[in-house]
Amino acid sequence: MKAAVLQEANKPLTIEDVDIIDPRAGEVLVRTSCSGVCHSDLHFVDGSWQLPMSCVLGHEAAGVVEAIGEGVTYVKPGDRVIMSFRPFCGKCYYCLGGRPNLCNDPEIGAASASRLTWNGSPILQFASVGSFAEMMVTSENGLVKIPEEMPMAEAALIGCGVMTGVGAALYTANVPGGSTVAVIGCGGIGLNIIQGCRIAGAANIIAIDIMDSKLEMASQFGATHTINSKEVDLDEAIKEITKGEGVEYAFEAIGVPAAATQAFNITRAGGTTVVVGMHPLGSEISLPGPAFLQEKKLIGCMYGSTRFREHMPKLIDLFLQDRLDLTSLVSRRLKLEDVNEAFRSMKAGEVARSVIEF
Repeated sequence: MKAAVLQEANKPLTIEDVDIIDPRAGEVLVRTSCSGVCHSDLHFVDGSWQLPMSCVLGHEAAGVVEAIGEGVTYVKPGDRVIMSFRPFCGKCYYCLGGRPNLCNDPEIGAASASRLTWNGSPILQFASVGSFAEMMVTSENGLVKIPEEMPMAEAALIGCGVMTGVGAALYTANVPGGSTVAVIGCGGIGLNIIQGCRIAGAANIIAIDIMDSKLEMASQFGATHTINSKEVDLDEAIKEITKGEGVEYAFEAIGVPAAATQAFNITRAGGTTVVVGMHPLGSEISLPGPAFLQEKKLIGCMYGSTRFREHMPKLIDLFLQDRLDLTSLVSRRLKLEDVNEAFRSMKAGEVARSVIEF
């Protein structure tokens, strides 16, 4: 099969012929229909996070079941599915506690044995998905079935960016109606945090970025206020909008420590800061210690705190009811051979999401 292979950080991906194994017991072979190109993938392309090389990236995908391994009961060939990059084991401390997004079972997770070989040697299948390829093999516990009326490109985005962003608002922060919130970083994740806050009924949604093009998209997805923090003093702008109080919920969606500090600083007393961005390995976030006497809360977020078999179908329902905009997120539709262009346009801030169609 054809796959885009990352051989070295800060080098273009190359299209290669890669072999994939037949599904083992409990596994499913999926023919890739669409794959989003996510900023998390870029972290490994640019070297801010490291992976064993070579590898097939991509983790935000939808496709059609091609074959199933022994014992698989959840899906059958022909079923349409979304891939989850956090398959669950169903038996660990986190799964039993209702937090399968934190499942760390090494037998099925991102560190599980590779199902791919290239030139006779194993290569990494990123996050148990590896969707920059024509086929994928994963655990049946990493799939969600979707209805026929759900378009594949939009379905793929639910697999990461939409679930993470909307989930951060609805399930991690539990934003209540009438709230005042701020979102720092209006890329794919940030836009979906904005959508989640809108769905939750937030009264004031303040979008913050340094690129006007992203702020324009933020307004389209539900932001009531926009701030270009490169042009104005962020703290003063927030004080003006909130009458000096700060926001009740602040979300950091970039993965930059200074932005997380900013988010905490604009959060009012008793408020909550949610760090959603994927921060570089070895990075640290600096916070003013006395601010915790104001009962400010700082929390992390993994995959929007999702129980994805429960939550992803709800997002599909919202989309089909025209209450969640997924179509406008698809800025460009590309072929696998254009994957490097997708990363370039992402870094340039030209897109909400590029989608690779197979």
